[in-house]
Amino acid sequence: MADDKALTPRGQDFSSWYNEVVLRAELAEHSPVRGSMVIRPWGYTLWENMQRALDDMFKATGHQNAYFPLLIPLSFIAREAEHVEGFAKEMALVTHTRVVPDGQGGLVPDPESKLEEPLVIRPTSETIIYDAYSRWVQSYRDLPILINQWANVMRWEMRTRLFLRTAEFLWQEGHTAHATNEEAEQEAQTILGVYRTFMEEWMAMPVITGRKSDSERFPGADHTYALEALMQDNRALQAGTSHNLGQNFARQFDLKFQAESGDWEYAWNTSWGVSTRLVGGLVMTHGDDSGIVLPPKLAPVQVVITPIWKTDEQQAVVLEKAESVANVLRQENIRVHVDARENMSPGAKYYDWERKGVPLRMEIGPRDVAKQQLVLVRRVVPEGGDRKEFLSETMALSVIPERLREIQVGLLAVARRRQEANTFRLTEYGPFKKMVAERGGFYFAGWCGAVSCEDKVKEETKATIRVLPDASFRSDPPPERCLVCDGAARHEAVWARAY
Repeated sequence: MADDKALTPRGQDFSSWYNEVVLRAELAEHSPVRGSMVIRPWGYTLWENMQRALDDMFKATGHQNAYFPLLIPLSFIAREAEHVEGFAKEMALVTHTRVVPDGQGGLVPDPESKLEEPLVIRPTSETIIYDAYSRWVQSYRDLPILINQWANVMRWEMRTRLFLRTAEFLWQEGHTAHATNEEAEQEAQTILGVYRTFMEEWMAMPVITGRKSDSERFPGADHTYALEALMQDNRALQAGTSHNLGQNFARQFDLKFQAESGDWEYAWNTSWGVSTRLVGGLVMTHGDDSGIVLPPKLAPVQVVITPIWKTDEQQAVVLEKAESVANVLRQENIRVHVDARENMSPGAKYYDWERKGVPLRMEIGPRDVAKQQLVLVRRVVPEGGDRKEFLSETMALSVIPERLREIQVGLLAVARRRQEANTFRLTEYGPFKKMVAERGGFYFAGWCGAVSCEDKVKEETKATIRVLPDASFRSDPPPERCLVCDGAARHEAVWARAY
């Protein structure tokens, strides 16, 4: 049965609203292992739809899928000093291969099964993958290698939240090897563009792209590029990253190739990834006080049909019509579900599907069948439009694809206007500190490049440099002075408090 208790309003407590809506929309739940989650079918289907779209985009740009081991020798991680420092506090280790009774009804690791070398449960796969690449590459003719894997990773987070930050999460991680730095840089930028297209055109979530500051870049990378989205509580979410790793890992794993000149050179690598964090970003971008709101391109169900009846005779009539209509929609490749549950009232069904974010609901009762009409109800009321439409059956079936496109475009437009309304360009530190504390948002401002100024902002406001924005996002003219110290600005930075 549906839980009809109202959600905590977003404006009252956004964090509580998020936790409640993820649970009650049946996206995920907490597992017995602290910091891990069970992704329920509704949430996993949403993730599968994201996977399919991204996988097609990766393959269209020449990438292939492969799979690499979950367990990585600790010595592999230790080879790249900055890499190990970045993950040292998050690594989970396998140290024994079996357990034995402890004599008190419990189990303990068998001392005789202790591994000679501990194995790290994959926090990320650069080390194990570049070890493999070093065996695959002999000549420049073996390059580039363009591989992606869909996998799970483990990072021992202390403070967790479903989808946004969990100890174990699902993701894709791309790893490539190239003959030149220029090719590697182009790859990192290409993937950044793929991610941006996916986030804006599929998730209806606008993002700002740019390069991370040195203190925020991926451990072991030369450069990290990121996509930052603004959630409804005006905090930023890092939605994805793309890294130019230079030759750092190639040198540690002897990933060399013989160039056309005959000389031996180290390969240039990239890595890039997005994770189930995107599900959380989707919820926080579009959700409302009734539940989650799903873009039609990704919704597990795009149209839910709710038959309405009172008698057995009416039930047979409306169910027959519902299945007939559903079959027509399926032929149009529309994901449709007929909710024929008999243990719920129509109102309870409406509430249930509203909470789960289905874009379009169709109501069919005995009178609708008699009038040869269908009732369409949008999850979100369009600007200047009606939430509910009474249309002839023929008209309704013909307009549903267009309605879904309108909903998709409308969600992006609303999210973009909200982002623009909460994006500011400031030159004075005092107003910046006050606005960050009171309302959040994105702040474009000059930065001298000094870590001391970056740290001061972080300590005093909890805001960080999210990116040094790409050219398409930069101010014109660019800021001349550093927001913090008033020295000459070397960069424009986007500051925000973030998840």
